[in-house]
Amino acid sequence: MKLYSGPLCLYSHVCRFVLSEKEIDYEVIYSTNGRADQEVAELNPYGETPTLVDRDLILYDSMVVSEYLDEKFPHPPLLPSDPTARAQARVMVTRLRRDWLDALQFCITTGTRVDKKLSKSLWDGLMAMSNHFGQQKYALGNEFSLVDCYLAALLWRLPVLKLDLPRQASKILDYGGRMFDKPGFQASLSEAEREIRAA
Repeated sequence: MKLYSGPLCLYSHVCRFVLSEKEIDYEVIYSTNGRADQEVAELNPYGETPTLVDRDLILYDSMVVSEYLDEKFPHPPLLPSDPTARAQARVMVTRLRRDWLDALQFCITTGTRVDKKLSKSLWDGLMAMSNHFGQQKYALGNEFSLVDCYLAALLWRLPVLKLDLPRQASKILDYGGRMFDKPGFQASLSEAEREIRAA
């Protein structure tokens, strides 16, 4: 199994986190304007990372890749078995992507600064979310899920945003710290991602 991954691509990071958390043996190939980029362009009509190759199967889009991995390697499960709870998890991921992650990834890819609107939206949203983590351990309750993979990848990148959350957001920052300490998260980090918090 091969995962073509951008070294700072948030969505690739989510897939690497899923692969590591499930202890799946895989090869990561970083796409950095060289041969890997050419291979990605040949495999994926959008030329984007993440792109997963599993024998003759080629998948792209982080949600498609992650759900495939969760179904093929069901332990530990990262989506609820109940259809209603599973749909709610998908809605949460969709909201994270549409509200924050797509815009953040665009800024990372293009090297542009995060605008005030996105910064304010993140500030307000993370502050509101902090209380949530005072009452439960993970995004969906007391079980680690795919939603946590997306949220952890976002929280790791807060220094890029220059977003210093105040003490009132301590619960979500504590949650982020717990995610970062997970062996699967540490194993999922690229060298470029490690540098985000190296200082």
